[in-house]
Amino acid sequence: MQEDNLSPSRFCLFLAPILILAACGGGDDMRLYPLSGPIAAANPSKLIPVTLSNNTETSGEIAFRLPKPSKTRCTGTWTSVAPRVTTHERGFSLGIKSLGGKYTNSTSDVGGVNSGEFYAVCKDGSRLEGTFVMGSGTQSGTGTVTDTRGNSYKLLF
Repeated sequence: MQEDNLSPSRFCLFLAPILILAACGGGDDMRLYPLSGPIAAANPSKLIPVTLSNNTETSGEIAFRLPKPSKTRCTGTWTSVAPRVTTHERGFSLGIKSLGGKYTNSTSDVGGVNSGEFYAVCKDGSRLEGTFVMGSGTQSGTGTVTDTRGNSYKLLF
């Protein structure tokens, strides 16, 4: 009887497409999980997907629909503060290509954790507001959001 073991190279060929699909599967969406209030009381396992559009690395527009009892559409903005360091360099050069002087600018992200805000207004007049933290150079984070109807949510993305 012959054993059917995957060699390391075959295993990598098998695993690579799965990892790529898993990385893409998260997409650019945020999720709200009701923690307390009328929505959590009605269905504590309810997931509220938040769709992002026109997003840059540090901000974007959001849209989602709150479930029962209000069942209303909401739109708004998320934004984060991504600290950056800008350096300027001036110098004297005797090289033929840069005869007389050299001037360069560079900008880079500061590593660490960035803070951000979440704000949305719903068609029925409800407002949602919250804060989150996200890693520098990443598109993932966690935070909390509350609304004017007494609900609080966990925000994950």
